[in-house]
Amino acid sequence: MWCKYNLEHSSDYLNGRCVQQPHDESDTNIPKKSHYFSASCYYCVETICAPCGAVIAWTKFVKSESTTNILKFLEDVFPDEELRPDYICIDKACKLLRTAVANGSWVDWFKSSHFVVDGYHYTNHCSDDYLCRKWCNPAPQDGSAPNLVYIAQDRNAFNTQACEQLNSWLGGFESIMKRMTPSNFNWFIHSMIFYHTQQVIKRQNSQNFSIISEDFEHDDGLL
Repeated sequence: MWCKYNLEHSSDYLNGRCVQQPHDESDTNIPKKSHYFSASCYYCVETICAPCGAVIAWTKFVKSESTTNILKFLEDVFPDEELRPDYICIDKACKLLRTAVANGSWVDWFKSSHFVVDGYHYTNHCSDDYLCRKWCNPAPQDGSAPNLVYIAQDRNAFNTQACEQLNSWLGGFESIMKRMTPSNFNWFIHSMIFYHTQQVIKRQNSQNFSIISEDFEHDDGLL
């Protein structure tokens, strides 16, 4: 999703005139080439992140971020039902749900996972879309998803925008990646994602150590 960085730094976006994200566009809007004198490029880099920000997997989509491509990516990363996450947060979760129901793959996904829209994009989805509001709501207030939201505290139970935050960070390297060969690009982005994940794990371990130290100090008064 490298075009996102360019969009967010354009004059229209900074002046508040642009509200649509590049990957929010219809999957059928694939740009046509006027000539073939330039090198071909991939449409976007797709990532799967844990709520803490650690990257689980990544891949490249050739022509579009279609729902069929996303489902195929998820099936490749999580082939076993028992290893699939309880919740899958993605900007087009409602479209993903419709596609899964249409092609029959929802029969398998329904047993293990629930598709929800991330909090960043949910406010832009149609308010009269019953399927989206009923089944893809990231923060239902009726108590139907206690693992998603703390109703008493009026906040989400975990970060649903981890991938968007990763995309924003990776967008800063666009200028040095857009002219790379495929092999150099793969190596560079894999190295940067590995570095990012190591930093996330290091930060998580540091926070856990601080919590343990505070508990030990409270119980025994030795620290």
